This record gives sequence, structure tokens and C-alpha cells, in this order.
Amino acid sequence: MTGVKAPKLLAQRPPFDCIALVLQGGGALGAYQCGVYEALAEADLQPDWVAGISIGAINAAIIAGNPPEKRIECLHAFWDLITSNPLSQWVDFWLGGDRPLGTIGDTAYGALGRLSAFDAITGGAPGFFKPRISTPWSFWGKASPASTSFYDTSELATTLESLVDFDRINAKTMRFSVGAVNVRTGNFVYFDSETQIIGPKHILASGALPPGFPAIEIDGEYYWDGGLVSNTPLQWVVDAEPRKDVLAFQVDLWSSRGDLPGNLTEVAARQKDIQFSSRTRASTDQLKQLQRIRTTLATHLRSLPAELRSTEEAKLLAEFADMKVYNIVQLIYRSKKYEAESKDYEFSHLSMAEHWRAGREDAARALRHKAILERPSSENDGFQAFDFGWPYAT
Repeated sequence: MTGVKAPKLLAQRPPFDCIALVLQGGGALGAYQCGVYEALAEADLQPDWVAGISIGAINAAIIAGNPPEKRIECLHAFWDLITSNPLSQWVDFWLGGDRPLGTIGDTAYGALGRLSAFDAITGGAPGFFKPRISTPWSFWGKASPASTSFYDTSELATTLESLVDFDRINAKTMRFSVGAVNVRTGNFVYFDSETQIIGPKHILASGALPPGFPAIEIDGEYYWDGGLVSNTPLQWVVDAEPRKDVLAFQVDLWSSRGDLPGNLTEVAARQKDIQFSSRTRASTDQLKQLQRIRTTLATHLRSLPAELRSTEEAKLLAEFADMKVYNIVQLIYRSKKYEAESKDYEFSHLSMAEHWRAGREDAARALRHKAILERPSSENDGFQAFDFGWPYAT
């Protein structure tokens, strides 16, 4: 990948207890997250904790399930595989290799993108999912994968087993978390290596978006894609006990901010952005306010006389109060004008390479701002959020 280069290796680890990589769901857009990770790896910013939803869960598993020197290689192996359909190969040949999308024109790419998305709908993605051969009675009777989903994802389990060392994940060398939704109760749950033995099914469950993909059975319960409830695991990371000083790279594939649509195609694309963005900016604003309350409470509790600090009321408040610090670095994919509402299931090698490149360049630019690696001061309540994709950063 060419473009903006990441800064040189850091002289020392940033002063945080935990470096977290937080990966949102977004299907084919997930290659953007790989570019972000590549830039972080070049700067030797290896995460202590990786958490993901849907495609973010798959990328997270490949990162956590491999030693640092193999992670980029295995991410490439996965994305090269799922974008290796005949149409992609023909387009690559026609264009003469890995050319930036801007060189072929918006209109041409828009047409290629829609054709590629149609190809995924009808033919699936190699090593990921394939259409079911439905029969007239598949949609009636007792619930089964064939009667409740359009695609079979069993190939993904095989792909994960070939690219992910689950023994490594379960050895807890890096904390690993993925979110899913219990189909029966509607409750959002996390499968976390701190408390569970992780296997391929947990990753499949996190990405089981209905009605395309089937619910995944784990210990007698069935689970769907975590993005149905929340498309980002940021809250899980910052609320974890015991609390730690956290530097979190939140990598989102949908932007809550965007232009006013000018036609029905743009309306559909904008609707998806809003629906799956998890309103990251609003979430970090809320976290900032919560942290202000925590730090203020901790300060006042320390000023109380010893006899008051020992009361049950003070002990209860002390459980909520803390002086931990948080830096949240938001890296959000900004859709191009030529991308339609089908961008999350447009599995072409061309778009994958472009998304990967965008993620790497966005992360490299962000890492040039030294403030993101510095502990927040008491003046900003121990909390900072950065978003370099817009004209401001806080």
C-alpha cells in the first residue's frame, strides 16, 4: 500500500495501562480497519485489548490470534480470499493491477461497485458465505438455518480455523472481546477471553446479521450480529473493571455525519450510515460527561473527613468514582461519492484495496498528532476525544 507513511517507531510506550483497538461492524468496509492496524503496527502501537462487532470481530480474531509479525500477512490472506471472485479478478486484469479508484472515474467505479455487489448477492464471497439453494418449503415449518437465512457461513468457520490460532487467544496474551445478541432474549452479550474459552462460533455469532446469515448456536442459545443493538464495543472497553487508564483507537466504518442526500440512492446510503454509525461522536460526548462526574466525585470524597469516608454511603459512591484517564482516537471511514448503499457487501478487490489504503493513511495522519499519545490533564477531566476527519478535534 502506498500513500501517507506512519510515524517512526515510538521511543517508548504511551503512558496508559491499556491500549485498545475497537472495531465496528460494516461488512466489506472492514478492510479500512486493517489499514488502521497496519499503521499502528508500523508505529509499534500493538494493542493490549482488541474488541469487535461483526466484520470487526473477524479482524479482531485475526489480530489477537496471531503473533505481531504475522498479523498483517494473515489479514491480507483473509481479505484477498474473500475478494477473489471471478469478477474481481477480471476487473484487476482489465485495470492492470492495484490502481487507485480515483484513476478510473467516479461513474465507472459506481457501475463496477454495483456490479460487484450484485455478484456478492448472487454468488457470495469465497471463504466467507455462499447462497443457499432454497426449495419451496424452506420458508415454512420448523426453524432451521435454511428457513431463517439466505446464506450459508460454514466456509467462514473453516477460514477462521486456518488463519486464527485460538489457543493463542485463549492464552490471554491479548484480551479479546466480541459482541452478539441473544435471539431469544434480545439481550446484548460479550464473549470475552477473560471469562470464556473462545472458538470460531463466537466470531460467527458476532457477524450473524439476519436475514442474510443464520443465527449461531452456543451452549443451547442462539445469537445474531451484535450490530443489531450496538455496532461498537467502546462502552464495553471503557466500563471494564478494574478501571484502567485507556488509550482507545475506535475504528468506525459508518459516519454519523454526512451531506444532505440529493437522490434516492444517496438517501439509502445515508440511512445506512446513520443506522449503523452508533453515533460515535455523541457516545464520546456522553463518556466525557460521565468521566467528569467520576473525577469530581473522587476529588470531593478525598476531601471528606475520615469518619465520613468510612460510611456506607461514601463507600457506595467510591465504587463509581475514579481518577483514571481516557484518550479516545476516532478513526471513521468517510464514504466516497461514488459508493452506494451496497458498499458494505461490495466485495471487490479494487474497493478492498482502496478501503485498506484509506485506513492506513487516516491512522498515519492521526499518529502525527502527539497529543493523542499524552495523558489527559485534570483540566479536561482526564478525558480527550480526537476526530481528525473533521475540521475540529477535541
